[in-house]
Amino acid sequence: MVSQYKKKLNGWLSYAFASEVFVIVSLTLFLPICLEQFARDNGFLLPDKTIPCSPVKAIPANGTAARCVVKIGWAWIDSASFSLYVYSISVALQALTVISMGGIADHPPHRKALLLFFALTGAFSATIFLLLPPLHQYVAANVGFGASVVAMNVYLPSLARESPEVVKVLEEVKEAQTLTAASGGRREDAEESPEDPLLPSSEQGRVEDAQTKELKVKYDAELSRATSRISSHGIAMGYGAGIFLLIVALVPVTLLKGSTFALRLAIGLSGIWWALFTIPAALWLPSGTGTKVEEVDAAWGEEPVASEEGKNWNFRREIVRAWIRLGSMLKWSEMKKLRNTFRYLAAWFLLSDGFTTITSTAILFGKTTLHMSASSLILIGALTPTSGIIGSLLWPILQRRMGWTNLKVLVILVMLASCIPAYGCLGFLVQGRGARFGGLTSEGEMFGLAVFFGSVYGAFQGYARAFYAEMLPPGEEARWYGLFSITDKSSSFIGPLIVGLIADTTGNIRYAFFFLVVMIWAAVPILAGVDVERGRKDAREYRIE
Repeated sequence: MVSQYKKKLNGWLSYAFASEVFVIVSLTLFLPICLEQFARDNGFLLPDKTIPCSPVKAIPANGTAARCVVKIGWAWIDSASFSLYVYSISVALQALTVISMGGIADHPPHRKALLLFFALTGAFSATIFLLLPPLHQYVAANVGFGASVVAMNVYLPSLARESPEVVKVLEEVKEAQTLTAASGGRREDAEESPEDPLLPSSEQGRVEDAQTKELKVKYDAELSRATSRISSHGIAMGYGAGIFLLIVALVPVTLLKGSTFALRLAIGLSGIWWALFTIPAALWLPSGTGTKVEEVDAAWGEEPVASEEGKNWNFRREIVRAWIRLGSMLKWSEMKKLRNTFRYLAAWFLLSDGFTTITSTAILFGKTTLHMSASSLILIGALTPTSGIIGSLLWPILQRRMGWTNLKVLVILVMLASCIPAYGCLGFLVQGRGARFGGLTSEGEMFGLAVFFGSVYGAFQGYARAFYAEMLPPGEEARWYGLFSITDKSSSFIGPLIVGLIADTTGNIRYAFFFLVVMIWAAVPILAGVDVERGRKDAREYRIE
C-alpha cells in the first residue's frame, strides 16, 4: 500500500518537475522577450512609422520619438505591450478549455489520459518554436499547460488523504468511534458525571465524545499540513528543474548574443524537457480511481459521494454538462452553500492576476526601460526560482515553529509581495534627480528584488493551491480546480491587458506598478475573511441541487 502511494506521489512530482520548466524558462522569461523581439522585428519607430525598429539599438526611456510600434490589423500597438495582448488571448482560450474538460477530469479512468494529451500538446507546441512563427505555438502551448495542470491538481487532495500520517490519524478516529459505539455512546475511559443518566438515550449515543472530536481536529490539521507539504515539494522540484534548464539555455543565448533564434532555441528545449519528464508520470500515475473518500465520509457521519464510473458516459455529453454545471455552481443559492470557498476564489482572482502580471511586467520593464541584456534577464529568471525553492521549503518550517495557520501565512506572503510594485512606484520620485539607485531605476535593484520576490512567490504558490484543496467538495475536484485555473492563469488576461493599455496610453510601463499595488491590497481583506473550519465542513456536506 505504501509502495503504491509512493509510486503515485513520485508520478505527480515528476509532472511538476516536467511542466514547471515551461513556466519558468518560456512563459515567464523567454516567451515575453521573444514576442517583444518579434514585434520589434516587424515594427516601426514613432512618430513617422517608416523607420524599422532596430533589434539591438537602445531606446531612450523618456522620448516618445524612439518608441517602437507594430501594426496589428488596423491598430498600432507598442512592442512592449504586444506580448501582453497575445498572452491575454491565450489564457482566454485556456479558460474555455479548462471549463469544458472539468467533467472529464473528474472521471477517474480518463483523468490521466486527459493530462497526457494536453501535456504532449503543450510540449510539442513549445518544441516546434524553432520552425514556425511564435504566435500560434504560444497559444497552443499555454492552453496545453493550463489544462494539464488542472488535471494534475485533481490528484493533490487524494495524495494528501492517502499520505501515511493522515491515514494513521483517520484510523485513530475510526477506532475512537468504534469504542464509543460499543459502549453505547460512552467511551470506557471517559470520566463519569453524577448528572449522567444510567441508560444513555439513542440521541446521546450518537453524540461524539471529546476525544473523537479532538481527533477529528487533529485529522484536519494533519491533512492541511500534508496538502501544503506535497504542494510545496512540487513547486520546489519544478523550480529546481527550471533553474537547471535556464543555466543550460544561458550558453546558446550568450553565444548568439540574445538573437531571436537563441530565444526560440531555449523555448524549444523547455518543450523537449516537458515531454521527456512526462514519461514517469505516464508510467506511475494511476489510471483508475485511486481516491477513496468513502471512509472519510463515514467517519464524519456523511453520505458518501456518488460515483459516476459505471454510468453511461461519453465525452460530448460531459463537455455540455460541464458548462451546465458551471452555471449551476455559480448560482447564488449554490455560492451561499460554499461561501468561504467562493470568498477565497474572489481573493485569488485578484492575487493570481496580480502575481502573474508582476512577473511579466518586471521582465518587460527590465528590457524596455532599464535596457537589460538578455543574459541579465536570464540571470533574473534563474535567481527568482532559486529563491523560490528556498522559500517553498523554509516557510513550512517557519509555520510549524510559529504555529501559524495556512491562512495567516498566505496573508503575510501577500503583504510582502505588494512591496515589489510599491517600491517601483517610488521611481517617479527618484527620476530626474540624478540618482542611480532607488525606486527600481538600476539593474542591481532588479536582481535584489528578484531574490525577494522569488522567496515569497515560491511559498505562495504552494500554500495557495493547498489552502484551496481543503475547501473542495470530494469527488468534484476537477470542476473546482477548473474554477481555480480560471482565476489563476486563465483569468490573468485582465492584468496584462490593463498593463498593456497603460503602457500604450502613457508610453511608460512604470505607471502599471500603481495598478498592481491596488489589485493586491484589495485582495487582503477578502482573503482574511475566509473561515477555514466552516469552509471544510460546508465542502463535506455540499451536494449540488
